[in-house]
Amino acid sequence: MTVESTTARTPRRSTRSKTGTTGTKTAGARSRAGTRKSSGTRKSADPELVQLLTPEGKRVKNAEYDTYVAGITAEELRGLYRDMVLTRRFDAEATSLQRQGELGLWASLLGQEAAQIGSGRALRDDDYVFPTYREHGVAWCRGVDPVNLLGMFRGVNNGGWDPNSNNFHLYTIVIGSQTLHATGYAMGVAKDGADSAVIAYFGDGASSQGDVAESFTYSAVYNAPVVFFCQNNQWAISEPTEKQTRVPLYQRARGFGFPGVRVDGNDVLACLAVTKWALERARGGEGPTLVEAYTYRMGAHTTSDDPTRYRSEEERLAWEAKDPILRLRRHLETAHRTDEKFFADIEAESEALGKRVREAVRSMPDPDGFAIFENVYADGHALVDEERAQFAAYQASFADAEGV
Repeated sequence: MTVESTTARTPRRSTRSKTGTTGTKTAGARSRAGTRKSSGTRKSADPELVQLLTPEGKRVKNAEYDTYVAGITAEELRGLYRDMVLTRRFDAEATSLQRQGELGLWASLLGQEAAQIGSGRALRDDDYVFPTYREHGVAWCRGVDPVNLLGMFRGVNNGGWDPNSNNFHLYTIVIGSQTLHATGYAMGVAKDGADSAVIAYFGDGASSQGDVAESFTYSAVYNAPVVFFCQNNQWAISEPTEKQTRVPLYQRARGFGFPGVRVDGNDVLACLAVTKWALERARGGEGPTLVEAYTYRMGAHTTSDDPTRYRSEEERLAWEAKDPILRLRRHLETAHRTDEKFFADIEAESEALGKRVREAVRSMPDPDGFAIFENVYADGHALVDEERAQFAAYQASFADAEGV
């Protein structure tokens, strides 16, 4: 298996490192492993990446990353499968609830389950996560109740969970800003002398934001213990990756002086291994890493989007054949003799989760439609008062229509 990566500069020795190594050997070996150039665009049918499970579910060897999953048991693999199935079922229920008018908006993770579950299960309890608004699978791994994710999308709260209880920050809607938050937090972790790590999730579209570039600069200069996990799902809403970058995204790390690696984002085992490697680098005082999980957004960007207007059905079907859940199921069936009862039990559990989420959302209060006008100005404003009155008249018109 060919692996492309960037070569890391030799980082400063850190007083936090227990081993005193710099990680240069690992990064250098990864750089030498690359033998074929990849365009990094959607036109590349077979990009070079770290892969441990093929789409057919066959286990392939990788000299650099096998060690990070060498001890994984069949039971743990079944646990990863359960995580992905339940996350997908919750996501599907949330999409349905939005279509029924119970949620104002929803950002689906369909197709990205392996990237999120693999990386999420690589984390230690004391690591800290800075998500975007689509990391429902990572939230699941951190023990956040799925129901708590939905209050914000219904408009009844600003998040619904305590970030410090699960070391999982509130969802960030502003594109790319969480990478700055993660970098600053990681710099604080380093100054505190802790050996935990920080991970920041973002998409390929966010990689074009200045906040992300600034995060790369500061994390490199200060040798911050942070992993930048980019889920390259090929589309920034309707903008394809090749219109955003001239090189594969992971190669951008080279210009900032730290290693980058591209992993098969539909391979949960590879995502687990690569993220473990990157987190260990961070905890050992070797600084930041950029992980590009090469995956695909099977659904719409959000429920307000229509992907059929800008991408082909052929493309979607090609990626559907690489489905992350089906891939692991095939591996469990062939390599670990997992019987049909296990899969049926998981399916039943997923349906129960969907029912619980549906009932919980429908029992939530309706959002206060007038809350948007509060706290705009400390002392009020005539224009806001006028807009509030207009909205009230608009709302009243529905009641008048029903009474006719």
